[in-house]
Amino acid sequence: MIRQFPPLEFADPEYGLLAIGGDLEVGSLELAYRSGIFPWPERAGQILWFAPPQRAVLFFEEFHIPRRLQRHLRHAPFTFRIDQDFPAVIRHCAASKNRGRQRGTWIIPEMIPAYIDFHRAGFAQSFEAYNPAGKLVGGLYGVRIGRYFAGESMFYLESNASKFALVNAVSYLRQEGLEWMDIQMLTPLLAQMGAREIPRDAFMKLLRAALA
Repeated sequence: MIRQFPPLEFADPEYGLLAIGGDLEVGSLELAYRSGIFPWPERAGQILWFAPPQRAVLFFEEFHIPRRLQRHLRHAPFTFRIDQDFPAVIRHCAASKNRGRQRGTWIIPEMIPAYIDFHRAGFAQSFEAYNPAGKLVGGLYGVRIGRYFAGESMFYLESNASKFALVNAVSYLRQEGLEWMDIQMLTPLLAQMGAREIPRDAFMKLLRAALA
């Protein structure tokens, strides 16, 4: 288990690479997220740990749904559930998701059992969309520690299913008393919904308050 990471100031100034190696044990992941660090493994299996100089955050008071999407979601035939099938959600994400400039999925095989264990330890959640036939057709998973949530990855098998899950996840997290979501790296979809980048120092202040 990793017991200490280098100071965040040691991170690469462009991309935020802070450390290489280690493991994905529950204690290592918890330490990383509590420290403002997240893993971004390579396909070869090497674990890279990042603390980028600019962190993408979705403040819930700034969250908005584009009108066209509102119309689609109003008539969406989905049912929202939480933590009904975390393993299925992360496996679907691994099969479909690319992060940033990464070639191929960033969710390497070793991450799946690691985050399932993290979920079983109470540190990760899944938000899911089911169609009328009861099939899981979209969702997202992320890390939850206290009033901190980091969205990790999304997937969909039917149009707008992941967006339906995201909108309902934001509503649920707000009811839980959370005020923002760490999305790590800005995506066009979340930028359209109000997400933006903030400096690492500002992010760390938010993180410390959420974990207090």
